[in-house]
Amino acid sequence: MTKQDLSLYIIPATTDVLTALRRLNTFGSDRSQTLFAVDSDGRLSGSITDGDIRRHLVSGLTLDKPVSAIANKSVHTLKAGSVSVSELATFRAKAIELIPVVDSEGHIVDAVNLKIQKSYVPVDAVIMAGGKGQRLLPLTATTPKPLLPLGDKAIIDHIVESLIEYGIDNICVTVNYLKQQLIDHFSTPMHGVGVHCVEEPAFLGTIGSLRYAIPLLKHDTVLLTNSDALTNLNYENFYLHFTEHDADMSVAAIPYSFSVPYGIFDLDGREIRGVLEKPTYNYYANAGIYLIKRELLDLIPEGEFFNATDFMDKLISMGKRVIRYPLTGYWLDIGVPDEYARAKEYIKHINK
Repeated sequence: MTKQDLSLYIIPATTDVLTALRRLNTFGSDRSQTLFAVDSDGRLSGSITDGDIRRHLVSGLTLDKPVSAIANKSVHTLKAGSVSVSELATFRAKAIELIPVVDSEGHIVDAVNLKIQKSYVPVDAVIMAGGKGQRLLPLTATTPKPLLPLGDKAIIDHIVESLIEYGIDNICVTVNYLKQQLIDHFSTPMHGVGVHCVEEPAFLGTIGSLRYAIPLLKHDTVLLTNSDALTNLNYENFYLHFTEHDADMSVAAIPYSFSVPYGIFDLDGREIRGVLEKPTYNYYANAGIYLIKRELLDLIPEGEFFNATDFMDKLISMGKRVIRYPLTGYWLDIGVPDEYARAKEYIKHINK
């Protein structure tokens, strides 16, 4: 939620009820019919809904009374810096639409509007967008792959908007090839969220440039994603799975099945021990989306070509916990012309 949006929900506790009612009357269907009253020091003192006002008017309250007279003092809140995603899920189940995020002194620093947001996942996001996209030539000869159009917006904008929907508001994009176009593209905020471009000094693989984003990170967990995947991954579930299993790194994985249309021999040398008739083998493929504990990012070598798979191998060799998260929704890798064409057709249907 932008600071401008947040200010719409905050009202001094001394404000009269009529003014509060007029404020609520300006809210459209995308806004929760709730205001938060704050005291003279800006601390949360209660909440007011249109229902609260109606009930008190019926009981004889006059419109010139301060909202402090009707404010609900028991407000569900989230703690800044340690937002509980599990607690947020509980609020959602109770149909609580607007939850203030307060600091240690009770000041409202943000709010989660579940009418327009899916969650408030406490991670930083880094999108790797420095590659040359050579498999999509000639389309990428003068345009970086993340900025190729997909529907009415660029490929990378679909990713950024999906992150913002989950309340992720610290987003970095690592850039290299045709980097100025991406820097210009993100020179203004998207939906009130600024996107920071981090320049990669050389082509450093699928995770090497993440090291240069470390100074911009503020959470204990980092979401790393490629800039060419169209997916409806539920980032809240991904994060909860990561924390519940106390993982050091989690890899979003695509279920992949391969059926052999023949009978397959079970061999011991030249001896046939049995026959598997038309077997199906099930695997998981790397989706290029990861959650990583921030404290481990110093293991990425500085200035060296380093892939995410190299990082996984390093963590495993150290005895760290690397797990897979099954991605059960859709996932399209926009890396070759056929897949790009497929994604353009697909986006037409999901936008209807």
